[in-house]
Amino acid sequence: MRFRPIASLSVAAAAVLLLAGCTGSSEQAPTADASASADPAQCQTPFTGEVPAGLEVAGDFQGPVTVTRPDGFAPTDIQRSTLIEGSGAEIQPGDLVKANYTVIDASTGSVELDSLQSDPAGMDMIVNAQQIFGAAVSCVPIGSRTVSTFPAGILGEGSPAYVLVADTIAELPLRADGTEVAPVDGMPTVTFADNGAPTITVPSTPAPTETRVENLRQGDGEVVNPGDTVIVQYTGVLYDGGTVFDSSWDKGAPAQFATTGVVPGFQKALEGQTVGSQVVAVIPPADGYGETGQGEIPANATLVFVVDILGVQHAAAAAQ
Repeated sequence: MRFRPIASLSVAAAAVLLLAGCTGSSEQAPTADASASADPAQCQTPFTGEVPAGLEVAGDFQGPVTVTRPDGFAPTDIQRSTLIEGSGAEIQPGDLVKANYTVIDASTGSVELDSLQSDPAGMDMIVNAQQIFGAAVSCVPIGSRTVSTFPAGILGEGSPAYVLVADTIAELPLRADGTEVAPVDGMPTVTFADNGAPTITVPSTPAPTETRVENLRQGDGEVVNPGDTVIVQYTGVLYDGGTVFDSSWDKGAPAQFATTGVVPGFQKALEGQTVGSQVVAVIPPADGYGETGQGEIPANATLVFVVDILGVQHAAAAAQ
């Protein structure tokens, strides 16, 4: 099985135990749905109890781990134990966290994914308790280490049982926190609500014929490389008239998608940028939706996006 931390590690087969809601993405435009809890006053997880006795995890927090399994180890339920209790805020569905993940085939002991190999400083993740990575860190304090078990078949018919060790390193901001950059003449102007949601005012000058990308904030985080999965907040408007056609802020949660899964102009706005940055991009039809349009976007429309780059998963992590 090829592990894809964002999309494919669903535990939907145990839906009766899981929270409602799922985070997703579109190949045509960024979209996201906020996770929801059946009881907003109480953080919920799919786990039924502690992991079976005899399962041992060794290694320093934020470092490589070794998992020792008892003979004949074969977990039959979704279970979790907290090995290190952190002192930070409790992680809730929809939070954005940085964590290390190690996934082990429960029957063979082989390491199926080690996020330290591609994201040594930690892998960024929107917490969704319907996916095994989100479930592993839900409802524990930042700074915790958990070990979780997932029985055979939970990730699809024929999939083996897994053990997942997760170290929760930090909670990340839900808006860009880089250094402000002076606006560039001729570009759309942007103002911000208290929560960071942008309002975009389009200039009266003719739209550019090539994609233009300018920074509003310059982050000091990791660089977004081609094919990486990014976590972003964004608002998109039409250059002609300034009508909003899509916004993660309106959906109530950041979006996540591969840089190769969006239109070329949006890809240009992301790749080479750093986490914590905020960009404004003007995208002509040739780098957008061209002569066909898409949804509320008419044919031959020039687009404007303001994008907060909040996190990244490097492509190698999703290809193991």
